[in-house]
Amino acid sequence: MSESIPTNPFWSKPPADLFRDLSSSAQGITDEEAQKRIAQYGSNTLKGKKRVTLLGLFIEQFRSPIILILLFAVGISAWLGDWVDATIILLIILGSAALSLVQEYSANKAAETLQNQVSVKSTVLRNGKQESVPTDSIVPGDIVLLSAGSLIPADGVVLETNDFFVNQAVLTGETFPVEKTANPVAATAALNERSNTIFMGTNVRSGSAHALIVQTGVNTAFGKIADRLNLRPPETEFERGIKGLGYLLTEVMFVLVITIFALNVYFHKPVIDSLLFSIALAVGLTPQLLPAIININLSKGAQAMAKEGVIVRRLEAIENFGSMDVLCTDKTGTITAGVVQLDGAMDAQGTASDTVHRAALLNAHFQTGLPNPLDEALLAGQQPDLGNTEKVDEIPYDFVRKRLSVVLRQNNQNRMITKGALEKVLEVCTQIQVGDQTLPCDAAQTKGILARYSDWSTQGYRILGVADKVVTDQSTPYKTADEEEMTFIGFLLFLDPPKPGVEKAIQSLKAAGVTLKIITGDNRLVATHIAKAIGFDETDVVTSAEMDNMDDQALLRAVDWAEIFAEVDPNQKERIIMAMKKVGHVVGYMGDGINDAPSLHSADIGISVENAVDVAKEAADFVLLKQDLNVLLNGILQGRRTFANTLKYIFMATSANFGNMFSMAGASLFLPFLPMLPKQILLINFMTDLPEMTIAGDRVDDSYIQGPHRWDIGFIRRFMLVFGPLSSVFDYLTFILLMWGLHAGEAEFHTGWFVESVLSAAVVVFALRTRLPFYKSRPSRAMLIATGVVVFLTLLVPYTPLAPILGFAPLPFTFLIAVFGMVALYFTFAELLKRWFFAKYLK
Repeated sequence: MSESIPTNPFWSKPPADLFRDLSSSAQGITDEEAQKRIAQYGSNTLKGKKRVTLLGLFIEQFRSPIILILLFAVGISAWLGDWVDATIILLIILGSAALSLVQEYSANKAAETLQNQVSVKSTVLRNGKQESVPTDSIVPGDIVLLSAGSLIPADGVVLETNDFFVNQAVLTGETFPVEKTANPVAATAALNERSNTIFMGTNVRSGSAHALIVQTGVNTAFGKIADRLNLRPPETEFERGIKGLGYLLTEVMFVLVITIFALNVYFHKPVIDSLLFSIALAVGLTPQLLPAIININLSKGAQAMAKEGVIVRRLEAIENFGSMDVLCTDKTGTITAGVVQLDGAMDAQGTASDTVHRAALLNAHFQTGLPNPLDEALLAGQQPDLGNTEKVDEIPYDFVRKRLSVVLRQNNQNRMITKGALEKVLEVCTQIQVGDQTLPCDAAQTKGILARYSDWSTQGYRILGVADKVVTDQSTPYKTADEEEMTFIGFLLFLDPPKPGVEKAIQSLKAAGVTLKIITGDNRLVATHIAKAIGFDETDVVTSAEMDNMDDQALLRAVDWAEIFAEVDPNQKERIIMAMKKVGHVVGYMGDGINDAPSLHSADIGISVENAVDVAKEAADFVLLKQDLNVLLNGILQGRRTFANTLKYIFMATSANFGNMFSMAGASLFLPFLPMLPKQILLINFMTDLPEMTIAGDRVDDSYIQGPHRWDIGFIRRFMLVFGPLSSVFDYLTFILLMWGLHAGEAEFHTGWFVESVLSAAVVVFALRTRLPFYKSRPSRAMLIATGVVVFLTLLVPYTPLAPILGFAPLPFTFLIAVFGMVALYFTFAELLKRWFFAKYLK
């Protein structure tokens, strides 16, 4: 990355100069000063995030091209002096916008409040003491405290470090974490050469540091290139489907407008009326409430999921959550209790050993890298007797070596103590401590160690190896190359039993159509033991070594039959997830560690927990307030309810709307007058919108949410082509009945068809909202009330003073009976056709 280097930049200055420039100190700034600096520098955010405002949402309601065209047509009507029609149409448009506005604003604000519950926070020094503050309130002059797993909130320089390694690949493309030190660098240093500088958007891999923040928000290196980065998360399957549906409806809409307008003008009908009629038809055809319905559904879904203990960080992923059919997770904390206990410290012969225990305690006490439950279990209730022990250096843990070493000064000599995955510790050992003897690490000794390892693993123990050696004093830091010719001294045995009730939770997931796959770094024997303990029928295991020997095609086959992937590293986790997606699964991944971030990004649904490291929470779509599969299952079911309610609106909009609008288009060609005035079409839309706004809170049948559902444009198209013509058939029967059966005049025809259109659209919802017989599925109370209000107003309008203005006339009793009969007949046929349709096309 090329950039212009300023003269005397902050990374070239000593800390004392920066403290003076920023009016700060090693104790940070005060809260009052921080508030002043937010006003001066702005929030520590990039430009992308917008706050939801009433004005912004109101303007959003008028971004639809159709609405803009309709407003233009209203202007033409007013210019020609038809003020009554122009006013009525404008009021209907404003009413629809206000209806969407109120619903969307309240739903958005509620969702925003929920997301703030899991906003990333940073630890800073303010008023001379540590405080946890929202990352967007970080200002220049703040002192931030960073540790493994922290997201770096802004740009600055490190003041003091302890084996501090940062992953900055997002900016520099560097494959491995880089070490940061507190020494100023040259003013001309390129981005990847600034070893004293931390950057917004990167994350801490290991170690700890204090850093002085110098630049925030758009002034950071990340902020300056943010516009050139693809910051938008990948489009979900549901979003792609909605976009495709929108394109289809837009094409049909424009063809309809042009054709109907041309034909009506050809048959010598008024040009302005024909134009308004054509545009009103197009408005009636398009599911214009769809964006609002989706937004309200997602926001209300987020609120419902929060009650179940699932906080939604990315609303668009809710639909994917309901579609998930494979869940990948580590076992610790999800399958197991997550409260790891040290069950024993054994020497190389398998005998309890205080020497091994003390060495492990010292390693755990002095290491400053990744917090982990194994070290916590070692130190639980017992701190080592340090005596005259001092720490000299540390070689942090990484996911390739899978071991960690500390160098300690004891009795005037340096001693390196290493612990980690047994096979990785044995790799660097040439000797074995057996009692008072030190023996060569030959094949016979190694065979005995591996036999004990295998025996304990099959009992469910997680095994670490411990080794040590005396090292020479040196002025330079110790490196991984110094981990050689060590002496193996023994084993650490940890036990993490399955959670109570986890077997039942897994069975519930399976019954809901979600297959659980365990992806773990533990060895295959431990993973198999746990799997059997939680009721897995088969324990088909693929190990890291076996994956290395698989090509992509072999892995595609393996991900379907394998239930456990053991001994895997972070890159292999990502490869497993991508393979599952390629074979057609919607994959969820649950993780809480630094090494889980790539997998959380790759999965269709990234799931983390409240106590996860920052980088994992930031990468996740959902954050569980409790690390429990039952909480996750409740979230999945709520995602399916949200998905179902969104589809309900789409089904109704693409069937009833198509039927009604095509009926009007056809009728306009043979009736001596327009079958309905533009203002009447828009009034129909407005009246039918009212009950449809309640869909977001509608009940969903239990039978529907028992399995995952995916976006299927072909199924929606078939639904439209079956139920659209049904609606048209009854529309034409209504035309015939009104014109030739009841000899209706123009006003009576408009009124009769208005009443029939609104009532049929209102009541058919109760048939189409469920796959069950309508009487076996209870709609929500709000939907019943809204429908009742709409039916009452529809029947009342023709008998009010508004009727002449709207072009309506009071209907004789015989007309009402005929209309009611037609609506009842339509509902009956819709219910019967629905049962045939789902029996034929729902597999």
